[in-house]
Amino acid sequence: MGKALRLSEKWFRRGLWLVALVFASFLIGLGGTIVGDLPKVERPLVLDDFLDKGAAGPLRDQVKGAREAEQAAQAALEQAQLQHARARSETQAEREGYANWLAARSATQRAEHDPEVLARTRALDTLKAAELKAQQAVQAQQQALLDARQGAQAAQRRLGELEQDGRTRLAAEQRRVELRVFLYRLALTLPLLVIAGWLFVKQRKGTWWPFVWGFIFFALFAFFVELVPYLPSYGGYVRYIVGIALTALVGRYAIVALNRYLERQKQAEAKPDQQRRQELGYDVALARLAKGVCPGCERPVDAKNDKIDFCPHCGIGLFDHCGQCSTRKSAFARFCHACGTAAPSATPGGA
Repeated sequence: MGKALRLSEKWFRRGLWLVALVFASFLIGLGGTIVGDLPKVERPLVLDDFLDKGAAGPLRDQVKGAREAEQAAQAALEQAQLQHARARSETQAEREGYANWLAARSATQRAEHDPEVLARTRALDTLKAAELKAQQAVQAQQQALLDARQGAQAAQRRLGELEQDGRTRLAAEQRRVELRVFLYRLALTLPLLVIAGWLFVKQRKGTWWPFVWGFIFFALFAFFVELVPYLPSYGGYVRYIVGIALTALVGRYAIVALNRYLERQKQAEAKPDQQRRQELGYDVALARLAKGVCPGCERPVDAKNDKIDFCPHCGIGLFDHCGQCSTRKSAFARFCHACGTAAPSATPGGA
């Protein structure tokens, strides 16, 4: 069709297509903002909304107290272990010193009555008693740490069971919210798609076609880009069912449209040659001839063969001769390209 248009008209059409795209881009931006804000109509869900607060609160306090007790017991155990290590080191040092002292001195026959031996023995017993006490303190802190750890684990286990039940209910509610938000989006985008379909059928060639096509682009983008990615999954069933439904609708429309087109072509081919050429748009006829197809039935035809004046498929006249100079010319041309004489009976009805 582009070869049949005037040069200025070509540029005007290109500019109008740019208007359509710019118009669509602004509509898409507005639609994307609205669709993106739709989830805000639902209150954000948190796990605590689905827990028994009367049971969860004390359990959390119990877990917190047990963790704090565990930390305190761990710190006390480290201190007790340090004290025990120091007491053991002192006892070991005293024992080694006492053994060396005994080996170096001359013991009396009744060394057990030697005041210095008795004093060192009592000092060693004192250190051993301190070491034992430190060891008992370590064991007590180990027991306290174990009790606190087991208490925290038991409370955490009960809290985990409670939270697991809450998470199950939270997931179910999130699926319901997801479906509601999807239905909000569908309620917004589906009417746009229906309006776009009506505009495509009725208004795509009208005076305001740039805005019509801009709205069509916007509606298609809103439905297939803004809506489809948010389609709930539910294991894939919803997506597959919706995909099947959309495919069936589009396929049915295509089949019905094809049958209607073929029926219109049959009816058109049954009309007289002159009436068929008058019903064809001037630009459409020239564009189809330039593509090497018959303007009437759209089947391939060798338009460059100067011996072919009629379509061999539907019989419509493709070329005739000027009544003034007898030059072979297109039957759809309004004027003879050789002498400029008007073709009074070959002018199609469309401009």
